[in-house]
Amino acid sequence: MTDKTTFDRRLMLQASAAGALMLSQGAAWAKPADDLKAIRKSVEAGHAASVTRIQEWIRNPSIAAENLKMREGAEYMARLALDAGFQNAEIISTDGHPGVFATMDNGAKEWMGIYFMYDVKQYDPAEWSSPPLEARILDKANFGKVIMGRGSVNQKGPEAAFLAALHAFRAAKKKIPVNLVLVAEGEEEIASPHFHQIVQNPKVMPALSKCMGVIIPSASQSAQGSVVINLGAKGAVELEVVASSAKWGRGPEKDLHSSQKARVDSPAWRLVAALQTLVTPDGNTPAIEGWFEKVRPLTAREKELVAEVAGDAAHIAQNEADAKTTLGVKRWIDDLDYRASIERLVSQPTVNIQGLVAGYTGPGGKTILPNRAVAKIDLRLVPNMTREDCAKKIRAHLDKKGFPDVEVNISGGYDPTETDENSKVIRAQMAVFKNAKIPASLYPRSPGSWPGAVFTGPPLKLPAGQFGLGYGQGAHAPDEFFLVESSNPKLAGLNEATMGYAEFLYLMATMK
Repeated sequence: MTDKTTFDRRLMLQASAAGALMLSQGAAWAKPADDLKAIRKSVEAGHAASVTRIQEWIRNPSIAAENLKMREGAEYMARLALDAGFQNAEIISTDGHPGVFATMDNGAKEWMGIYFMYDVKQYDPAEWSSPPLEARILDKANFGKVIMGRGSVNQKGPEAAFLAALHAFRAAKKKIPVNLVLVAEGEEEIASPHFHQIVQNPKVMPALSKCMGVIIPSASQSAQGSVVINLGAKGAVELEVVASSAKWGRGPEKDLHSSQKARVDSPAWRLVAALQTLVTPDGNTPAIEGWFEKVRPLTAREKELVAEVAGDAAHIAQNEADAKTTLGVKRWIDDLDYRASIERLVSQPTVNIQGLVAGYTGPGGKTILPNRAVAKIDLRLVPNMTREDCAKKIRAHLDKKGFPDVEVNISGGYDPTETDENSKVIRAQMAVFKNAKIPASLYPRSPGSWPGAVFTGPPLKLPAGQFGLGYGQGAHAPDEFFLVESSNPKLAGLNEATMGYAEFLYLMATMK
């Protein structure tokens, strides 16, 4: 449990936030402020059930990369939606794995879109200090009580906090101030190859077209308690680049004793040669022909936001040191200064090698000449690049460089997103953080990716982004956790994160 001093401080913050809402929105906010107090009581009363909801969800994983429990994951998501008060929840088929579409008509004037992902990354239990599917409650120094498990912060914990807000509205007998459209997928961790089919479904598209915007619930706070509000995200493309004797017509039909390298070609070296053409010699800048012709440079406003995030002269050295410590790095590319490194982070497309697989990779040596080599690649795209255009360019580049036999197998991906800082979705987020006295900064775009382009691009052209109070670590990594009972006054626990969503919905309903 949180200590009483912290708990009382949070109650004061919540009361202060409610008061701020009334003052900022006028007399019309008196009722929502009273409602928030009643909802807060329901959130506290439902805390144990909310924690259990996260734990049980973690114990039911869907892993798209392993084709593990994909139908079951969709069915579980549909039940969660119905339990939270959605009147309809339907499993939507695609050419790949299914997704879920749900609606909640509360008789409100406005509609709000919510995006969920329910798939998680793979895991190796040997790398974890706590079993990744047991979802144990652990004490974490400097943070408080956390749920540790795969998917806890990415994204089941934050998404369950949003569901907890819906449960709390109902328990408090308060009307949710907006209508909701939920779209959920089980393929986000393989770059959402079929999510566009869910959104384009003739039942789903008309519902989304009524929405003011879309959010994905997230635990957005840093370890210091601050928040960065992203005005977009880079696009992503997942692919494999493959060199094989079968396609090349050279090298061994099967793995061969390495003594034969003196007279037999190597597909592994063929792959290395092909990969080296994709980037400059230092590996840091894409060298694919035409790669930068559609890249939009940072605007003056985006450079201004970067400077604000980097910090003033008095704090920039500490901010940089904190960033390097968090990332586990000692230098930036080309020994850039901190501000320049951030500008590069938000403005540059990338070609990254996730992994290389060829021949024997076990203990010791095996002295073979492998007949096939694979590189797992991800591309990050910035405005105005597109997945389709980049796929064509990488194929054309390899052909021109003399590698027509090297395969490019794209498994998923989507375009970058952009959202106006003056949209209601962004202004409502900023208001929630301000009311809770959480330092918040605008940021041009996340260097990470999510399939928000299906919302921000045509035909919907909706503002969309990540939002949420709360904290966690370890997404895609061992010992992933989500903070549920905070002992750190700077960080929101599950109850505070839940209240953040309730307040956000009220703001979206009333903000002009």
